[in-house]
Amino acid sequence: MNKFIAYCGLNCETCEARIATVNNDDNLRKKVAAEWSELNQTEITPEMINCTGCRMEGVKTPFCDYICEIKKCGCQKKVETCGDCGEKKTCQKLQMITGNNREAAETLGIN
Repeated sequence: MNKFIAYCGLNCETCEARIATVNNDDNLRKKVAAEWSELNQTEITPEMINCTGCRMEGVKTPFCDYICEIKKCGCQKKVETCGDCGEKKTCQKLQMITGNNREAAETLGIN
C-alpha cells in the first residue's frame, strides 16, 4: 500500500501538517495548530506541527509519534495498515476515524 496511507487509512500526503513540514510553511503550521487545538481542546503549538507521514521515515507530530493508539496497535501487530488486520471492521479505535471518514474506510477495505 502507498506509504503515505496511515495505519488508519488517512492519506498523510494530503495532511496539512505534512504539507507545512515539506514546504517549511510557518503560516500553515500556525493555522493547523489553531484548528487542532480547538478540535482536540488542548494546546497545540505551531512548533508541534512537523510530520513527514505516519509510516514514513522522519519527524512526526507528538500525536502521530507516540500518542496515536491506532498506530501503536498497528506497530504491535506488525501490519502495514489496519486494512491488513482481521479486526478492522469491529475495532473501536479505528472506528473513530473510519466512522467519520468514508475515504479512509474505503482505503482500508471497510464497507
